[in-house]
Amino acid sequence: MPVYLLQLMEFLDGRGAVGAIGDITCPWWLFLFFYIDLTYHCFLILQRNNKISGVKRKQNKHNKMGRNRKEVFIMRKMITMAVTAALAISTLTACGKTDKKETTASTAATTASTASTAATTASTEAKTEAKAEAKDTSAAAAVSKADAQTPVSGSVATDGSTSTEKVIGALGEAFTKANPDATFTYNPTGSGSGITAVSEGRCDIGLSSRALKDEEKSQGLVETTLALDGIAIIVNKENTVEDLSLDDIAKIYTGEITNWSEVGGEDADIVLIGREAGSGTRDGFESITGTSDSCKYRQELTSTGDVITTVSSNPGAIGYASLAAVKDTVKKVSVDGVEATEETVKDGSYKVQRPFVLVTKDGTELSEAAQAFFDYVTSKDAADIILAAGAVAVAE
Repeated sequence: MPVYLLQLMEFLDGRGAVGAIGDITCPWWLFLFFYIDLTYHCFLILQRNNKISGVKRKQNKHNKMGRNRKEVFIMRKMITMAVTAALAISTLTACGKTDKKETTASTAATTASTASTAATTASTEAKTEAKAEAKDTSAAAAVSKADAQTPVSGSVATDGSTSTEKVIGALGEAFTKANPDATFTYNPTGSGSGITAVSEGRCDIGLSSRALKDEEKSQGLVETTLALDGIAIIVNKENTVEDLSLDDIAKIYTGEITNWSEVGGEDADIVLIGREAGSGTRDGFESITGTSDSCKYRQELTSTGDVITTVSSNPGAIGYASLAAVKDTVKKVSVDGVEATEETVKDGSYKVQRPFVLVTKDGTELSEAAQAFFDYVTSKDAADIILAAGAVAVAE
């Protein structure tokens, strides 16, 4: 097989002219050698034909013309082969360049894809680490909170205001649920009795529905406001009166107004219902209305529940009770156009209100359980329970 064909096959096979001239992988002189070799073999073919023609030396003009035609034909064939070879080389060179460009583009795309994948991986890892850190932080916070609320054991004894029954009952239930080994008791004796019980050491915490008086504070008693509570003015559900002024209420309880018709109601006698002396609700009501020691009560009852029950059963009755304890068996009347609600108590627009107070004794250390209860009910954690019970929490 001729050398140039072997070189062409080597070129096509990728071991000689693979790439392009500019790649140096196939030097330019190899193409030049290929062209010279091709020309040389074409010349040998021409010479061989001349020898064949020379055997018969009897040439005439016609033979000479035939030989010239043959030479021209061979030269054209030689040129055609050379041009074809050049075109093949050019095409392969172009293909080599194209392949190089495509390879480069493909490499660039692969690199970009790899970079993108790396970036995505890095981002994912960063997010995972961030979530892990957040989870660790939350877990640490949860552990810290759990440590701060480690269950306690022991007993907690409270005594005092009946108006606080609903609120303190709900708080006691929540506390014992979180502390199964602790016990909670509430003795509804009234604010005065509760204050005395603390002073004498008969309970851990006293409950009052009024602020402490100066003489009580002088005995070493300390008040902590737990919540605010409105004192609702209540009448029988059949009563047509909807609103009373603070002045009207004072005149009714001091006996200046005795008939409902005088304040826009039916012609019926007014029956005054109130609390016993020493009641925090009574003290708060009389202080706000300016009727201390001058009320003309028909009945003085010992609990908020008794007041509500009595008013609900007497069409002419009027009474006062803790807003947190009022039920739908009676009707609340507004005072100076403001209805008694948790919102109006909180914003101060409802004037007939008082505090719910926890009473302790200075210098007397509470037990572990009693201190835990005190800390819990005065914290923000208890605010929703107090609100649900009808009062307004101070700690928010």
